Amino acid sequence: MKILVTGGRGFVGTALSIKLRQLGHEVETLSRSASHIDDSQFRHHPVDLTEVLKHPQLFRNIDCIFHVAAKAGIDGKYDGYYAVNYLGTKNLLKVARRMGVRFFIYTSSPSVVFSKEPIVNGKEDLPYVSNNLSPYSSTKAMAEKEVLLSNDSSFSTLALRPHLVWGEGDPHLLPKVINRHKVGKLRIVGEGINRVDLTHIDNVVHAHITALNALVSGSPVSGKSYFISQNEPVKLWEWLNSLFDLLSLKPLDQKVSFSKAYATGALLEKLWKILFLKSEVPMTRFIACQLAHDHWFSTRQANLDFGYEPILSMEEALNKTIPWLKTI
Repeated sequence: MKILVTGGRGFVGTALSIKLRQLGHEVETLSRSASHIDDSQFRHHPVDLTEVLKHPQLFRNIDCIFHVAAKAGIDGKYDGYYAVNYLGTKNLLKVARRMGVRFFIYTSSPSVVFSKEPIVNGKEDLPYVSNNLSPYSSTKAMAEKEVLLSNDSSFSTLALRPHLVWGEGDPHLLPKVINRHKVGKLRIVGEGINRVDLTHIDNVVHAHITALNALVSGSPVSGKSYFISQNEPVKLWEWLNSLFDLLSLKPLDQKVSFSKAYATGALLEKLWKILFLKSEVPMTRFIACQLAHDHWFSTRQANLDFGYEPILSMEEALNKTIPWLKTI
């Protein structure tokens, strides 16, 4: 099968492209950045998502698109997220259908159902986000809806929602947390007993592969969205402290209340907007909710519909990742 992976130079996209290649597929990648991995195995197209309609030839003879690319972040102007996450996805869907692509798998996010409230064992019937706290969440939700509505008998689509992806090569999640702790800028938000899902990159890639197999075989998965997780929600701050111990870092015990963190986030969001600051805002209302509240999800539907089960447990994933984390 000939497959195009958008965001194929990012964390998830690179791992997915390599695995697809190992399974015998012909893989091409697309992203706005230039290549930095072995192009003898991957033909790379440095094209921005907002420009794909100008390059229909790139999609000729493509059987499946894994749409992994997105503008991620906790701050920044809404227009930037809207252009990449929503309009970019609309453009990609349009050119894919025009060029006869048969399968389209969208890497979404559980944040599309973010509600400011704790989520415990969340299921796919949760409503889409209805607040404007995170331009990432709202524009990813808009894009996911567009993907699922595009599904029909000649163009099969689905959306996967992996939660807090981590592992070797992670450029954002754990490295940022570890670095903030090293410089004394990390605090436990809330009571410190909230449970969350963290999903290792190997399990995320495995979910994408099993979903593809189901989609191609005609299993009743098209037009649907699925949560993907480790199936082992952890107490976030307890887990992080065990991680810090393995990295020979001191435990974190300083706390800030959720209400104070939320109010601080609201204030900083306004200041960053008024002053046009370019650095990442250190706290937002969205992040305060994420750090203080439960947010973990059921993968029962993914298991029933296409047999998803994690291939690495949390313990195995941590043991695999620790040597790399010690090098950053």
